[in-house]
Amino acid sequence: MIPELKYDEKGLIPAIIQDDENGDVLMMAYMNGSSLKMTLDTGFTHFWSRSRKEYWKKGATSGNVQKVKEILYDCDSDTLLIKVKQHGTVACHTGNRTCFFRKIVQ
Repeated sequence: MIPELKYDEKGLIPAIIQDDENGDVLMMAYMNGSSLKMTLDTGFTHFWSRSRKEYWKKGATSGNVQKVKEILYDCDSDTLLIKVKQHGTVACHTGNRTCFFRKIVQ
């Protein structure tokens, strides 16, 4: 059952994707109600592409799919945390394991 979530004015909610085994934050993408339902129905992450204006299954072309282990939502009901089993070696389209590989130096 999908709880009542707070989507933004475009009908989107941020989804933080975390490796269930080691806690690494792999990526952040956006979902809408339909992509969340697809994720729940299939057990694999699906997102809404803001640039392409279409749904996409993570890893559909690369094989780096994400098997959903748990979906949590925050206290404000406006952000998802999705714990996954990352299949393949990378989550980022750049070829890095995680999208968060750059640092801001102080």
